[in-house]
Amino acid sequence: MKSFLFLLCSISLAVACNNNVRTSDSNHSDNSTPALSTTEETPDYPFQLKEAYKDWQPGNRKNAWVVMKMLKAWETKNVTECASYFGDSVRLQLDYFEKVVKHDSLPAMLEQSLADFASVKIQMDDWESVISKDQQEEWVTLWYKQSWVDKKGKADSLAITDDAKIVNGKIVVFDEKIRHFPAAKK
Repeated sequence: MKSFLFLLCSISLAVACNNNVRTSDSNHSDNSTPALSTTEETPDYPFQLKEAYKDWQPGNRKNAWVVMKMLKAWETKNVTECASYFGDSVRLQLDYFEKVVKHDSLPAMLEQSLADFASVKIQMDDWESVISKDQQEEWVTLWYKQSWVDKKGKADSLAITDDAKIVNGKIVVFDEKIRHFPAAKK
């Protein structure tokens, strides 16, 4: 009798747990923003784009790997490897600097960018690789904190967002945006 009662309780418990799972699955709500259906009217956006919206989709993760390997090579002062991730020419858009640079000029520029640093450390926060729906453009965005110590021993850091356009597995546009951290109060 005890084994029958134990079996009955076990079955009841299993059925009760199974019913709760189904109930919670059916009551689950998605808090994400709903996508526009094809029958919905497109909102009248307050700003117009110069070019049509590209309807970005998740891109190839290998592109993010390329951009992060380039950044890691720069961090570790491996100029030759760093330059190898760029295309034949690259549009550099940096703080107070914008120029199209030929590949053979990159190593000297990279050396110069590292000249004042005794050490550099990158702390990656997040990244995203995207491709336009028409498959014509691929970009990678990195969000990270860059800390360094200069050759005089002064430490500092920046919050940085990099956008890199990828063509045939190489970086052809590198657009960097920075945010200075506030100075410590004395």
